[in-house]
Amino acid sequence: QVQLVESGGGSVQAGGSLRLSCSASGYIDGSYFMGWFRQAPGKRRDVVATINPYGDPAYADSVQGRFTISRDNAKNTLYLQMNSLKPEDTAMYYCAARKYGAAWIGWGQGTRVTVSS
Repeated sequence: QVQLVESGGGSVQAGGSLRLSCSASGYIDGSYFMGWFRQAPGKRRDVVATINPYGDPAYADSVQGRFTISRDNAKNTLYLQMNSLKPEDTAMYYCAARKYGAAWIGWGQGTRVTVSS
């Protein structure tokens, strides 16, 4: 059973940076797509960034140029470097994994990011 644990959230002022980590337990290897998602209060959960097994990233328009997703397959860990943070980035951040064509799995408890103006 795949389980993911997010960490690294916190409170920062606008313009600041945070680095989120997502550690995987269970069987996740380099063949999995990995992704970061976020959910602000009262809103739906949206994709922030994804990375395919080849290391190619994709980003939501709202974070393009500010966030960087990366993975370390040897450590079974996914990262999200967040720079130039804005108040609208405030949300609970989650990571998930999936095989090609399958549903996202492994949702953890999330890590909270709060950006103040």
